Amino acid sequence: MTQLTHGTATVLDPSRRPAEEDDDVFHYVRKDSITESAVMGTVVTALCGAVFPVTKSPKPGSPVCGTCKEMMEMLRAFNPGGGGAPQE
Repeated sequence: MTQLTHGTATVLDPSRRPAEEDDDVFHYVRKDSITESAVMGTVVTALCGAVFPVTKSPKPGSPVCGTCKEMMEMLRAFNPGGGGAPQE
């Protein structure tokens, strides 16, 4: 995925990586995969590429992974009001 800013391009590496050791941040993942992961124990892949099983739900005001947040803002900018966007 490429982010354009003032004539420059920044390539965001979507490669799969283990979730951060810091359990204090939440990631954006596809909504339909959250339930499956919570019930079946399968892993999900976040927008930032973090791979992990869903073990808890975010509360309002919970901190979000900075990379996931940037990528979600980019998706919303290019597809305002579009459905199917990943959820926290």
